[in-house]
Amino acid sequence: MKISAVIITFNEEANIADAISSVAFADEILVIDSKSEDATTEIANTLGANVIIRDWPGFSEQKQFGTDNAAHDWIFSLDADERVSPSLASEIKAIKESGPPADGFTISRLSTYMGREIRHSGWYPDRQLRLFDRRKARWNGREIHESVEMSQGAKTTGLHGDILHFSVENAAHHHRMIGERYAPLAAQRMFRTGRRTSTLGVVIAGPAAFFRSYFLKLGFLDGFPGFCIARFAAHHAYLKHLMLWEMLNRPSEK
Repeated sequence: MKISAVIITFNEEANIADAISSVAFADEILVIDSKSEDATTEIANTLGANVIIRDWPGFSEQKQFGTDNAAHDWIFSLDADERVSPSLASEIKAIKESGPPADGFTISRLSTYMGREIRHSGWYPDRQLRLFDRRKARWNGREIHESVEMSQGAKTTGLHGDILHFSVENAAHHHRMIGERYAPLAAQRMFRTGRRTSTLGVVIAGPAAFFRSYFLKLGFLDGFPGFCIARFAAHHAYLKHLMLWEMLNRPSEK
């Protein structure tokens, strides 16, 4: 069993070395770079990764391109702001030696936010299928929250170790991520799939998201970071519904 670790990048010079180092178990490390303007590709090349540079087509399509162009059929997908924990690396090494008991493996993702590991707030375990046989799987094509879908009849199971996630640098970065990426993409997908909203929907989306994150998903157990996560969840929900409302109420062209 040989594994290709596939990492997509854009301006990730601060992260790429640690990401690559954490997948030392892989037989190939393939970086798909979207024309970075920093030293991402140079660092990746220096560390022995194979690098392909191409235009950015979207998360799912870029990851599928990496999957299709890897040297081996077994794929481990990692984002540049993620690391493989030592316990997870040991599990994967054991699977390589004994042979895979399944066609795909789900892995929990443990995020660090404001210096704290977040184990509630709807952020954990956040299990994702990241190790898989590409002959029995494809990325689902979604613009946001892309994931791997296994073929009918394929067997999946879970691993115990975590992927460590370091996506949010600070409050300003979190705010930009929502306003520039997640809310617009979510609104576009809602519009395309026929979702509707109203002025009332815009008004209640934020408070409902806060209540769900902070109380129903036990965000209060994550301390002040849990409160901030719930507050940003509210902002995201409000903004995506507002953007959808704007799409639905655009003046029709005559």
